[in-house]
Amino acid sequence: MAIFTAAAVQMCSGTEIAENIAAMEKLVREAAARGATYVQTPEMTGALVRDRPALRAMLRTEAEDLVAQAGQRLAGELGITLHIGSTAIALGDISENGKVANRAFLFGPDGARIATYDKIHMFDVDLDGGESWRESATYQPGAQSVVATLPFATLGMAVCYDLRFPQLFQAQALAGAEVLTVPAAFTRRTGEAHWHVLLRSRAIENGAFVIAAAQSGRHQDGRETFGHSMIIDPWGAILAEATSGEPQVITAEIDTAKVADARKKIPNLRNARTFDVARVGAQGQAQAAE
Repeated sequence: MAIFTAAAVQMCSGTEIAENIAAMEKLVREAAARGATYVQTPEMTGALVRDRPALRAMLRTEAEDLVAQAGQRLAGELGITLHIGSTAIALGDISENGKVANRAFLFGPDGARIATYDKIHMFDVDLDGGESWRESATYQPGAQSVVATLPFATLGMAVCYDLRFPQLFQAQALAGAEVLTVPAAFTRRTGEAHWHVLLRSRAIENGAFVIAAAQSGRHQDGRETFGHSMIIDPWGAILAEATSGEPQVITAEIDTAKVADARKKIPNLRNARTFDVARVGAQGQAQAAE
């Protein structure tokens, strides 16, 4: 059990990687100056680019990626655990049909890479008003959930659309995760409808802290994201929220003892049972009556 200060960095990433890295660095330094020892940035920290050829032109492998390099350097310099919410990483040769990873990075205070996580669930949806997204056309889904044991907490890693799949977070909680993370770039439309309730639900269901750094505002590629970066406690209370859409840092004190307390009061993880699903209909009812 430990007490530490966590920060969520809200950004409005554009199409230029160097500019986004500079913006990230400024905000991460602010977070560290405010006492945060764990700092999280949003999904697609490196760049938000809808145009696929333009995205592919800027892609690099993990070893050459500028965002990962900057994150590693910052973590070591500032002596913090830095969680790059995600950035686009080339998986081998980038051709017209080559796949890309939506990859998160976790760096320790010594600058060493602790873990990476590739977003599992692809945002393939058609929204009202003609808004349509097909992440799977570009990105290769991840296949492995990640739970990282850190000196101050056990942390589960996820990205954005993963938020809608509660089984992922339950599996992490059952594996010991005390802090669940959801760096995101939620659209304004879906954020207004579901962001708050989904984040609070994941916290309550699992008796865990939830930290969600978000993209916010009107981006250079034309999309609009919801923002409202949040830190939530295991009882579902919002400890910190970015209530304006501007790039900013929010912080909150995390006391992992509250995780054990919440899970003791509501032991749903321990009480869960396996079960079968019976499908019945008119035929089944008739058979039962015979």
